[in-house]
Amino acid sequence: MDTKRRETLKFGVGAAALAVTGAGSLLPQRAMAATKLTGVYYIPPSYGDLSYGPDGFVSLVKKNSGGKVEIDYYPASQLVKADEQLPALRSRSVDLMFHTVSYITRSVPVLGITGLPGIVGELYAHPERLAKGSPLFELINTQLAKENLYMLSAGGGLFEPEFIWSTKANPVRSLAELQGKKVRVVGFEATQALATFRSSAVRVPSSETYLALQRGTVDAGVFNISTVVGRSLQEQLAYCLKIPTTGYAICPFMLRDRWDKLDPDAKAALESASAWYEANFAKNANQNVYPKQHWPKVKQAGVQVIEPSADDLKKFDAAALAVWDEWKKQVGEELGNRAIALALGKA
Repeated sequence: MDTKRRETLKFGVGAAALAVTGAGSLLPQRAMAATKLTGVYYIPPSYGDLSYGPDGFVSLVKKNSGGKVEIDYYPASQLVKADEQLPALRSRSVDLMFHTVSYITRSVPVLGITGLPGIVGELYAHPERLAKGSPLFELINTQLAKENLYMLSAGGGLFEPEFIWSTKANPVRSLAELQGKKVRVVGFEATQALATFRSSAVRVPSSETYLALQRGTVDAGVFNISTVVGRSLQEQLAYCLKIPTTGYAICPFMLRDRWDKLDPDAKAALESASAWYEANFAKNANQNVYPKQHWPKVKQAGVQVIEPSADDLKKFDAAALAVWDEWKKQVGEELGNRAIALALGKA
């Protein structure tokens, strides 16, 4: 069904447009049609905290545009899966995507700044450093423009960092216990950091993680608490080592040339929704959902939360520096140093 829908979007709509153009002289003159966008997101409704922002964004565009912008919105992988969203955007099969940036840092390296170990804690504590119009936000978008991409908002900053969660049978209560463990990791940055401690990274979709933990396919995982609760992983987990290993934002993206060609009314509607998204999305999760709902649920399930030792934090910070160096090779030394300085509040 998804493939058929994509082909319809790419070819059917174009054919219809040509037919109308060809018959234009026979039709009565009408007011300019509404701007129509196809939007996608892969998060299922069980992640109420992570659906809140994109759902609200789409609703606000529809509500406030006065009918001038219509978004044909497909959440929960109804149209394309997570790994298909960026290719679909680049091929113009869709116009707007909401994406967890940690999923696409290998394809769009500049976004890796949001997931670098040793950086994520600072960005989480200082969301203003990723705010729209900030030097770091503008630096990211300048680089994205070179790939014909545009990030409308950083969603109000990072969600609470991802920590290291493990099972009772294979506990990870310190960095030393990572040795030999199979760890579910999505982000490239976290994968590199954990490799220092001789663990094996395993890429498992979040939808398959519960069974992977239950069957011992993986011993542990790097998760945000939203993933834990959204997938009921607390039923399989026993420990949470609170080392901020990586992090992410969830951002709306368009093609840069698509954005640039929008009429002023359409841009105004999207900008207004972006402002709400930035003011409310990450803030709602970090200040309301996580401390008041998710963490109590996890602790009630019996998961032991472990604060890392000073020695482990020092070792992890040392490992993070190697990840920074590797990332700077991908984006360029000058750009990498500039982005890191801005993320750390040193520029």
